[in-house]
This record gives sequence, structure tokens and C-alpha cells, in this order.
Amino acid sequence: MNMMRRLKSITSGRSSISDPAGDSETKKSKADQDKGREDCFDLHMIKDKTNELDQHLDSTHKKCGETDKSSSSSDPPVTVQEGTSGIMMNGNVTEAGQIIATTIGGKNGQPKQLVSYMAERVAGTGSFGTVFKAKCVETGEAVAIKKVLQDKRYKNRELQIVQLLDHPNVVQLKHYFFSNTDKNELYLNLVLEYVPETVYRIIKNYSRMNQHMPLFYVQLYTYQICRALAYTHNVLGICHRDIKPQNLLVNPHTNQVKLCDFGSAKKLIPGEPNISYICSRYYRAPELIFGATEYTTAIDMWSAGCVLAEFLTGRPLFPGESGLDQLVEIIKILGTPTREEIKCMNPNYTEFTFPHIKAHPWHKFFHKRMPPEGVDLVSRLFQYSPDLRCTALEACAHPFFDCLRNPNIRLPNGHPLPPLFDFTPQELEGAPPELIQRLIPAHMKK
Repeated sequence: MNMMRRLKSITSGRSSISDPAGDSETKKSKADQDKGREDCFDLHMIKDKTNELDQHLDSTHKKCGETDKSSSSSDPPVTVQEGTSGIMMNGNVTEAGQIIATTIGGKNGQPKQLVSYMAERVAGTGSFGTVFKAKCVETGEAVAIKKVLQDKRYKNRELQIVQLLDHPNVVQLKHYFFSNTDKNELYLNLVLEYVPETVYRIIKNYSRMNQHMPLFYVQLYTYQICRALAYTHNVLGICHRDIKPQNLLVNPHTNQVKLCDFGSAKKLIPGEPNISYICSRYYRAPELIFGATEYTTAIDMWSAGCVLAEFLTGRPLFPGESGLDQLVEIIKILGTPTREEIKCMNPNYTEFTFPHIKAHPWHKFFHKRMPPEGVDLVSRLFQYSPDLRCTALEACAHPFFDCLRNPNIRLPNGHPLPPLFDFTPQELEGAPPELIQRLIPAHMKK
């Protein structure tokens, strides 16, 4: 088992925590780190515990895996109303050159209008369906169309959520329509604003050039991610549940970041169970690994911390090959969770004990790449206890982003920054006055 081989490697001192960016300073110090590493696993103990925990988690996932579908069995049937139905033309619309047409308008006295989209290329595929770049035939505007198979009996949760979204750091829904294939399959088509770049590709480009992302962009992008989450969490009460670089879009001209793909998102209701097998593995909060079903929006903040760390290192911070391997990767850096921390993550697993592993100091992990303020923010995001993680709005007010509040700051090309501080009253509702005071720079206050 690969996980056990890695644990044996740690025990023998052949593997240690190092900066994944692989810079010269890290390589020079690696031998010293390995030599001085005192943390080791009792292999027999960890094997027994992880195997037992693995069985419990598998059982938990099987039991709750069908309780959180996007289309709940209690949802009423979909009604495809006039003005939202689409007409499929020339077969598979995801092929370049194919056209799909739909009628928009017709409500509140607005005239009906035929709009046609020509597919240009597939922009992404997955179990959710297909996203393709398209062009509006009538206007020439570029759009992204997310096409997902729709069960005719149920409502689509993602559609319900994206219709609510209205924020500069969240992708905008233009309209939607349904289309049928010759096999009588119903598809939901979400017509979204097209943003050409992703955080994932930006990180890969820097890594490919063997360069670190400039700290300014780390701060600018991370701030906007946190602001998007502050909006979805506080204003809408929605947890995204799949924060990762692939779901963060960037306009390369303005450097504005937009959160996308709400296919896993859900409005969390206290006391209502949710599936724990959610969120992409590298960005999955530890309470999810422990099988928690009554988690909070704090899982998104853990994921945001993973993205921040990846900005700095060029690759995922916790690259586990399975759920349990993921937990081992987390423990290697954060140390062994205490019984109280495990209880905060999932009260059902308080009987599990793990070998004592010391936490690896964040300032040593990032070396000189991260200023003290950044180290502090990382430490506040990577807390085992969900309640101890800073909220998205608290993160926006963190001193790590003070440089963005400088009235004279500009993008490297001399252009102004994207909108960062145009908070609505809804975004600030319930925030303590001292938090608002730190959040909005003096030159932006009226």
C-alpha cells in the first residue's frame, strides 16, 4: 500500500517536510531537515487505526452518499416554461461549429428574442457534464455554456443557486435554457459570462517556467477569493464545497478573479445532514475526511488556504492519494490533532488516537517566501477545529492584504486594481464595526 510505504519512509527519516516549490534554499536545507526530524509514526499503531478508520469512513460514505443529491427526491418536477426551452440544431452542440438556438425575453412585457450560439471548443468536461466556449451569433459576444443532463422529475440545485448570484467576484449567469437530443434526453444549458483564464493554468505556467508567483498576485488573487466566499457565505448562506484552482477564473487583462462551478454548492441548514464525500481531495477539509455530515462553510476556508499555499509553492500542499493518505499529509504538517480537535471535526471519532506528531512551523515551511502576515493568515485558515478558522470576511480584513488598501497601488502594467472594496450593505451586515474599519481603506470611505 502506497500510504504505508510513505509512512515507513517518514519513520526511517528518508522523507521530511520541505517547501514543495523546490527552490535552492529548500534543497540546501533538506538534508538538515531530514537529519533533525524527530517525528515518527508507530507503524503498527497507525496501520491498525487507519484501517479501522477507513472502514468507518467507507461505511459512512455509503450510508449518506444518496442523501445529498442535487435533485432531491422531495423537489417538485421541473416545468420547462416558454422562453427557457432550447432547440437543438445539427446534433451534438459541444462540437465546434454546431449551433443551438433559444428564445429569451417574453416576461414582464419584454419582447421575445431569438438568440443563437455557435460552439467554438470544449473548455472543460467532467462528471457534471460539459462546458464549452461559444459565440453569440447575433452579437459576437463570447460566452461559456455549461451543459448538464437534467432529470426531468427534479429541480436543479445549481440553477437555483446561480440565479441568485450577483457579485464582481462570482461568475455571472446570463440566462439558461433546456434542450433535447434525438434520444429524448433533456439538458440544462447555463449561459455564463466567459472568463478566459483559470488560477490552475496560471499556477501551472509559473511552475513550468520554474518561477514563483509574485507575492503581489498571491495577495490580489487570494483576497478576491475570500471576498467571493464572504459573499456566498454571509449574504446567501451557500457553501461552495469545491474550491480549487480549476474553479477560479481570472481575467488576464484586469486580474479580476471570479468563482465558478456551483455544481456542488448547497445552502447549509443547521441540523440537516450533508454528504461528507464532497470537495476535490487535495482541498478537502479534515472534518470531511473524518466523515462529518454537519459541517459549516469553514470547509471552504480550508480549501482557500490550500489554494493560497499552492500559489506560493506551485503545487498542492496536501497531495494525498486517498482520503486516509490525505489525512497523513495533513498530519505531517499540522501535527496530530488533539482529542478535542477531533471532537470538533466529528464527535463520532473521539475514540481514535494517533501517534503524536509535532506540527511543522509554517514560517519554516515557506521560508522567506511568505511575510509574517501571510504566515499568520495561513495559520488561521489551517485549523483542525472548524470554529477556529477565520471567516472569509475576517480574512479580507487581514493585514496580509494591507498593500491592496494603499491608495497608490496599481497593477504592474500601471492600470488600476479590479474592484476590491465596493462592499454592499448586505456584504457587511452583521460585521463588527472594528472589522469594517479594518476592511475598508480610508480613501474608499465616504
